[in-house]
Amino acid sequence: MELSVSSWSSIVVIGACGLSAFMYVIWQQAVRPMLVPRAEIKRIADILMKAYGNAAEELAVIEEDRAWRYSRNFEQGKWRRVRAELRRRKEP
Repeated sequence: MELSVSSWSSIVVIGACGLSAFMYVIWQQAVRPMLVPRAEIKRIADILMKAYGNAAEELAVIEEDRAWRYSRNFEQGKWRRVRAELRRRKEP
């Protein structure tokens, strides 16, 4: 079976759309949250520690899960950084 030029062009267009969607998700979930200043992440962690004490990390997990459920990739990445900051503070 031989593919025609229109078939190849359709494959290329579908591949480009898939790649661009993948790159958008990577941008929203990994790259863009890394652009949030460390001071902002520490400020959020301070607020959570002050309000919830030892349960602060659990609240960050809940917020990360909520962002995942509602497909808010940027928020998920931001809360992952907050959770990592809280975990870092617990380490001796």
